Amino acid sequence: MYPRSLTASFAFAILVAGAWLIAPSASSAPPAAEVQVENAWIPQPPPGTDVAAAYLTLRNVGHTPAVLVGVSSPVAASAAVHQSMIMQGESMMMPVERLTIRPGETVTLKPNGLHVMLNSVRKPLQVGERVPLVLRFASGEELHVSAQVRPLGSQ
Repeated sequence: MYPRSLTASFAFAILVAGAWLIAPSASSAPPAAEVQVENAWIPQPPPGTDVAAAYLTLRNVGHTPAVLVGVSSPVAASAAVHQSMIMQGESMMMPVERLTIRPGETVTLKPNGLHVMLNSVRKPLQVGERVPLVLRFASGEELHVSAQVRPLGSQ
């Protein structure tokens, strides 16, 4: 009736078309969280201190929550997100294990609030210097940021 090669070709075309129809489309998968970072900076620490605070604005422009779970920097032995607060008239800092940024939300890390604490800074930070930070998210994604050192007392 039909040549064998034509039948095999037709069967293969049907198979490919069927697989294409049942395969999930790229648009059906939830998009990854997309975080933009703005205005990353560090006030120059006073001489003789080995800690510094980094501030920045995080904007989730994606469609899923972004959960910040860690921070690191090659200039410090450790880094973590902290929340400054006043409790019973005393200034305190508490670590923040997970910082969730909902879709469309902007979170600003600023003095007297949320900030990145850099501990055991390995060398004095100079005004104008760019300090690398790596933000780690629960999704496994990493965001590399450069924070500029500003004069002490800057906002």
